[in-house]
Amino acid sequence: MIESRQLTKKFGAKAAVDRVDLKLEPGHVYAMLGPNGSGKTTWMKMAAGLMKPTSGEILFDGMPVGVDSRRKVAYMSTEPYFYPWMNVGDVGRYYQDFFDDFSMDKYDRLLKVMELEKDMKTRSLSSGMMAKLKIAVTMARSAQVYLLDEPFNGIDLLARDEIRTCILQEAAADNVLVLSSHLVEEMEAISDKAVFIKEGRLVEVRDLEDMREKDHVSMADRYRAIYGHGEVD
Repeated sequence: MIESRQLTKKFGAKAAVDRVDLKLEPGHVYAMLGPNGSGKTTWMKMAAGLMKPTSGEILFDGMPVGVDSRRKVAYMSTEPYFYPWMNVGDVGRYYQDFFDDFSMDKYDRLLKVMELEKDMKTRSLSSGMMAKLKIAVTMARSAQVYLLDEPFNGIDLLARDEIRTCILQEAAADNVLVLSSHLVEEMEAISDKAVFIKEGRLVEVRDLEDMREKDHVSMADRYRAIYGHGEVD
């Protein structure tokens, strides 16, 4: 479905993503893991067609990522991207005008899960409510690939529960979900594959069930082994 081959992105002399070969298949929820600055966001932006690689390539259904693939890839960035005059209903209408695959019915259903009202102003939303809105509007598309960058970052436990429920409801056999985070235990609850990236390089891709059965370790255990005793929330 989506594949990177020797994918590299440099900023000056530093490689944020360094010769990454990675193939992601439909029917899986991938946890893309690594400390801040490991290259997760840069890889996602290239996969979404929002950033050009320095070298290598990234393919969607065997073709280079471009205008056509962007119609089938739903990307949620870490940055806020709604106009301050918008309310929650305006956000849905804006996306409906912009994306042919956006479903207002699905958006309404996800807003209920997230406990958001359409008359809420985006400028007055807390960070947790903003995170839930970003998830709802992204997942309301009928995309083939969903790229969610730090969906749990900076939000409380109850909001994380609602976001986790939403993501699990939308996972399907014909789509790919990729979630980047350093919040390992949150990711382990909803993922079946783990992609470990360190200093821009791919360390390994693991099936979580296989890892538990054969190596008798959790995703958090493996994270600690790769990155040391850094942050595992």
